[in-house]
Amino acid sequence: MDLTGRRTVPDGVIERMSRALTHRGPDEEGFFRRPGLEMASRRLSIVGLADGQQPMTNENQSVHVVFNGELFDHVEKRVELAARGHRLVTHCDTEIIPHLWEDYQEGMFARLRGQFAIALYDEPKHQLTLGRDRFGISPLYWTRQGDWLLFASEIKGLLASGMVTPRADLRGLDHIFTFAAMPGPVTCFEGVQLLPPGHYLQITPGSDALIRPRAYWAMDFPNAGEENPERDARKLVDEFEHILLQAVDKRLRADVPVGAYLSGGLDSSMIVAMASKLKGAAINTYTIRVDDPALDELSAASLSAKHIGTKPPVVQEFTARDALDSYPELIHAVEAPVIDTSSAALMLLARKVHSCGQKVVLTGEGADEWLAGYPWYKADKIFCMLDVVPGLRLSNVARRAFLRVNNVPQYSPEFRQRTEDAVGGPNAWIDSYGMLGLSKLRFYSDSMQEALEQARPWTELGMDLERARHWAPINRGLWVGARVTLAGHLLQAKGDRVAMNSSVEVRYPFLDEEVFDFTARLHPRWKLHGFRDKHLLRLLAERWLPPEIYNRRKVIFRAPLDSFHMDPEPKFVGELLSEESLRRTGYFDVAAVRHWRKAFREMRAGSLPRLSVEMGLAAVVATQIWHHTFIDGSLADLPTQAVSRRN
Repeated sequence: MDLTGRRTVPDGVIERMSRALTHRGPDEEGFFRRPGLEMASRRLSIVGLADGQQPMTNENQSVHVVFNGELFDHVEKRVELAARGHRLVTHCDTEIIPHLWEDYQEGMFARLRGQFAIALYDEPKHQLTLGRDRFGISPLYWTRQGDWLLFASEIKGLLASGMVTPRADLRGLDHIFTFAAMPGPVTCFEGVQLLPPGHYLQITPGSDALIRPRAYWAMDFPNAGEENPERDARKLVDEFEHILLQAVDKRLRADVPVGAYLSGGLDSSMIVAMASKLKGAAINTYTIRVDDPALDELSAASLSAKHIGTKPPVVQEFTARDALDSYPELIHAVEAPVIDTSSAALMLLARKVHSCGQKVVLTGEGADEWLAGYPWYKADKIFCMLDVVPGLRLSNVARRAFLRVNNVPQYSPEFRQRTEDAVGGPNAWIDSYGMLGLSKLRFYSDSMQEALEQARPWTELGMDLERARHWAPINRGLWVGARVTLAGHLLQAKGDRVAMNSSVEVRYPFLDEEVFDFTARLHPRWKLHGFRDKHLLRLLAERWLPPEIYNRRKVIFRAPLDSFHMDPEPKFVGELLSEESLRRTGYFDVAAVRHWRKAFREMRAGSLPRLSVEMGLAAVVATQIWHHTFIDGSLADLPTQAVSRRN
């Protein structure tokens, strides 16, 4: 968009941007052109196959929309709009957007239910509005380049314009080493921002152009002590079952077959069980087999499928060699360093889904976020039991002693206090993120440390602390996890980006708005009951699943972190971590990388010190791959398409 007025968009820009995102919508391409503004749509046809072409408009063609995602209550919204006199002529969910804008303007966003990134042009106002769903399922990036504003679902679209020069934003790389995620608004690319979840951006061009970000929704919980007082387990389970079934039912709406990921864990098994009840046992399920018995989930997935009565899962094999061969493609897909090697496995799983002719899958993300499913909630509960004497914070003394005994570097007590203050108080996630954050002390170069001396990653998230200070500590943890790990990693590097890389849409019943509202009101005892996580979900699962599944402890799906350091070491890893390449990027201390590449092999497998170093080294390799891919392609000879040829 021309921010000065109505200059002509340079020739070929919108076409190049569209072609760069063909994988997100290989079925159709559509363009909207006006003086000073051009928009493109890539369509993955799922709803309204025959008449869902974009851009879409209203009756008098005053409002124009391009849209990525799904609005799961569009059937009901169409009835409401028709009753108010609107004329709808397609069967596609996109069409309700311009009509809702006519009635509610910016208030439309609070009424949308689903996963979406929207670009809407109000022609009489010559005003562009960009909006993103509440939890951050669908990505939306934007940048101002002089007097032009560009936006796209992926940064690759911005780079393809020829108007954006890729440069590293050290703050974004620091976010990766802080959170193992890219929650936004900061990205790894200088000048490129990720619109935060629950926000819209309004752009009004002119001599004094206005770019105004606004929040239309923010996560909220009751004040501590004011949660739902209900103690009747049966009543709560009944209500939860009804709401979750509705969420699954809505996400089965499609004009193409819908499949599901099935790990054999509690969350995905519940979704598949409910989908099978609603849709029939023929639903396709997909799982991953890792060539390590300690990490493999096929047996549990097969058990779930047999109990539910659905077909055996389609299996994607995943080895350490697959992790190596696919990592460059993974980084290209995600557009940021990725430390979690299981993201590569999910990228290949989405490719398997696509090869089976499917476009849509359900998955179980969100249950851990709303119902305290991660082990660090239990660890934090143990630590906090030590804080019996007000003001002493013996839990922090214990944390520091634990790290010292395990010979792991530490930040100062003042640093931890500053971090706690940035999230409204003590929080279970600080320990989890801190394990990777210690890698900054090991690996950052002097120049990197100096450049980031004033960086405050937590503060840069822009989180509103006023409400958070009133919540129960466990809900404060859920809030942080949802804003950082859910939005910045699970829904991106393990969700949209790796799935859309193979033209597959992922849907999340646990991220239904009504499901969140219900779980947010629950008393903490229904989330973490003693040391039983996801207590209410496990009670519900007793009605649907065998004990081996509903009593199964949380298993965080991952692949080996030391895949990059196999014997013999892969040639491209040595090139990426060579003194020449490390000095060329300037992010990391050459001597430190050389030392820890050798030293970690002497550490006891599975120990905390080794895990800490492995995470750091994986982050260093991933960052070097990212730099090679997007900034300077001279660091290494990376593997290409090796996995594609074998699968």
